[in-house]
Amino acid sequence: MTAEPGLRARKKAATRLALGHAAWSLMLERGLDAVTPESVAEAVGVSSRTFRNYFGSREEAIVDEWSRRHASLADAVRARPADEPVWDSLVAVLPRALTDIVGERADFAVLLRVISESPAMLAQNLLALDRTGQLLAEVIAERTGADADRDLAPRLLAGSVLAAVSTAATFWVTGGARTDLPDLLRECLDHLRAGLPTADLAPTA
Repeated sequence: MTAEPGLRARKKAATRLALGHAAWSLMLERGLDAVTPESVAEAVGVSSRTFRNYFGSREEAIVDEWSRRHASLADAVRARPADEPVWDSLVAVLPRALTDIVGERADFAVLLRVISESPAMLAQNLLALDRTGQLLAEVIAERTGADADRDLAPRLLAGSVLAAVSTAATFWVTGGARTDLPDLLRECLDHLRAGLPTADLAPTA
C-alpha cells in the first residue's frame, strides 16, 4: 500500500529534475530564447502541459538546477561533526562545495550574463538564494543552539556567507582572477571571520 505512493513521488521528483536539467542545458547551449515549455518538454519526452504542471515559467525551470546545487550547502554543513565550531564547518565545507555548485567557468559566465540581461532570471535567482539562506540559517541555528525564527545571528551569518560565495564566484568569472575558486572563497571567508578589517580597504597613497 505504501510502495505505490512512494514510487509516484520518486517519478515526479525525477521528472522535475529532468525538466530542470533540460532547461538549464538548453540555456547554456542555445540561449534563453531557446528555452520554451515546448523545447524543454521535447528534450525530456513529455508534453508541454507536463512542463507547466511543474514550473510556472522557463526561468523557474532553469534556476531549479542551480537552486538544487545551492541547497546542498546546508546538508553538507549539517553533516559536519556536531561539536565542530560553526565557522570551522563553514570553512571546511563551502570552498570545496562551491566548485561543484558553480561548475565550469564558461557555464557560470553564461548564467551571469543571462541574469544581468533578464529581470525574470534575476528575480528567480534571488528567490533561490533566499531559500538557500533560510536553509543555511536553520543549520547554523541548530549548530549554535540558536532559534532561526527569533535570533538574528544565524540569518546574518548565513547571508554574509552567501554574499562571500557570490562574490568569490563572480570575481572568479569576471575579474580575471587566476586564483582557484576555492582559494578565493577561503580568502572571502577569512575576511568575514576577521570582521572585514578596514585597513585592508584603505586607499593606497
